[in-house]
Amino acid sequence: MDTKEGGRLIFRSEVFAPARGPRRTPTGKVVAEPAREVPVHAEVDVLVVGGGPAGVAAAVAAGRLGARTMLLERHNHLGGLSTGGLVIWIDRMTDWDGRRVIRGFAEEFLDRLPKGALAGPPREAWGARDAATAAWWAARTAAFHGIVTHSPTCDPEWMKATALEMVLEAGAEILFHAWGAEPVMDGRAVRGAIFESKQGRRAVLAKVVVDASGDGDLFHRAGAASDSDTDERDIHHCINTSWLFAHVDMPRYLAWRAERLEEFSAFLARGKQEIGLFDKAFVSWRDDVALFMGPRLAGYDATQVDDLTEVEIRSHRLMLDHLRIYRRDAPGFEGATLMLSAPQIGVRHARRLRGVLSVTREMWDGRVHADEIGVSPSLAPKFANVSVPYGALVPERLDGLLAPGRHLSCDATSHSFLREIPQCWLTGQAAGVAAALAAGEGIEPRAVDPGAIRAALRRQGAYLQEAAHVPV
Repeated sequence: MDTKEGGRLIFRSEVFAPARGPRRTPTGKVVAEPAREVPVHAEVDVLVVGGGPAGVAAAVAAGRLGARTMLLERHNHLGGLSTGGLVIWIDRMTDWDGRRVIRGFAEEFLDRLPKGALAGPPREAWGARDAATAAWWAARTAAFHGIVTHSPTCDPEWMKATALEMVLEAGAEILFHAWGAEPVMDGRAVRGAIFESKQGRRAVLAKVVVDASGDGDLFHRAGAASDSDTDERDIHHCINTSWLFAHVDMPRYLAWRAERLEEFSAFLARGKQEIGLFDKAFVSWRDDVALFMGPRLAGYDATQVDDLTEVEIRSHRLMLDHLRIYRRDAPGFEGATLMLSAPQIGVRHARRLRGVLSVTREMWDGRVHADEIGVSPSLAPKFANVSVPYGALVPERLDGLLAPGRHLSCDATSHSFLREIPQCWLTGQAAGVAAALAAGEGIEPRAVDPGAIRAALRRQGAYLQEAAHVPV
């Protein structure tokens, strides 16, 4: 990690930019598609497009406020990258003093997971700084800078099941196998979305749309401005497909890593020499299952279908290469077997909204926004907690739409943590609350009183700071 003052790259990790050929040459040809009428599938108050962490939180929050809510999801499950992408390591929800600052939906969701579906430090260990405890949890992705954090690893199937029940209990309707493709426009306002399905193109009309696609598909096609600047040396630019190995002995592997560091380093060097792209194994929610969240592939564009296809091919081949080498050379992996390759590709960054307000590096100074909708832990103990403003979800000019999740309005450095699962839960819950309030009052999302949003979020258990001394 590099937290040098003024630097833009905060996290540094090995990334891989393999040799690749040119992108597909455009044919220059087009096919004329005749105009057609699209059947209206449903009319609702709030339409949430995308059932990932932000979309699930938004649908639950809006439904609990009584809004007629529909959630569109292109896959057969909820949870997005936290489940289908195998991002089962849930990053920090505590600050560097051990206080749980990402609460509300996130807290309830994790508390509802059954025993055995979640592994991580007990509550009394959050914030611990003694070397032995921190070192033990650091090997299990739950301690950083010598401080134990609330960063559990979860069973993806139980996360899918829990998300499903929470959405249905909130009274929201779910539509699986429906890919939100185009916004329905009324002037400069979004009034629904067209989705692709086995029934063809159909539309859902809505008073407010929550774009929780992760890549900003709806707001981009509606004409909202966005940014896509990243640094290819930064892991947050990279794309890959994760996977799980079963029948492993992770405690034995971790002991080998810690006690025979030279052997472990030589193992990594041999793997890299043999296949070029080689990564470490991470813990999961079980000691007999290993998680691989890389190798992270740089130089690809998450909005280009040919790039996404190439990443999938490379990642799946790398999975087989890793299985062969780990079984041969890594203690604890002698009997390893393939368990699962992620059904969703691991995209970290595509577009970032240009919003009414953007979270920037300069805002990591402890300021509290008047329209704060949540608080994110900072990247390192030297930085204060980061206040997340409602304006970061509201497009500069586009009406009828909110954009929570990893495509919210922020700079590239702040995106490195605002894209994480807990922050997506945080901003998704806020978007659902705001969308329900806007629909109920018959006003645009930008006109909703931030005080009303904050009051509703508090009633739903969210953590908000009291002092709001920096006006928007």
